Amino acid sequence: MIDPDWWHWMVLGVLLVLLELAIPAFFVIWFGLGAMVVGLVLAAMPGLSLAAQVILWIVASVVFVIAWMKVFKASVHRTRVGLSKGQFAGEVGMVTRDIAPFQKGQIRFQKPILGADTWEAIADESIAPGERVHVLEVEGNILRVRRAHK
Repeated sequence: MIDPDWWHWMVLGVLLVLLELAIPAFFVIWFGLGAMVVGLVLAAMPGLSLAAQVILWIVASVVFVIAWMKVFKASVHRTRVGLSKGQFAGEVGMVTRDIAPFQKGQIRFQKPILGADTWEAIADESIAPGERVHVLEVEGNILRVRRAHK
């Protein structure tokens, strides 16, 4: 059986990190970094068995994934829906599908709000496509709007 050298793990790590460019899931990178950890440990302790190397790779990769999910991802991808209903009050959009009382319509914004430029919307009055509306508040994944005054 072939025992990989430290540089084999480093090459595997670099290849996995580069594979992340082709598979933009931001997940493969953690396995690449785990392989690099094994390469560094193996360079410091060259007598490590293959089983110990594989276990170290799995543990390091899982630690990176958990750290990403718990620490980094939570702070990077924080959504604001429901946390501040009035934060987007006053934003102006254009109706693209009829809005009627008790019936959802659709509005479009020039710049995305929370990553989307098209939103379902409700209003207390009928509003035709092409009219401008102001956002009153966010209600889950629907915006409550009113006709913009001219």
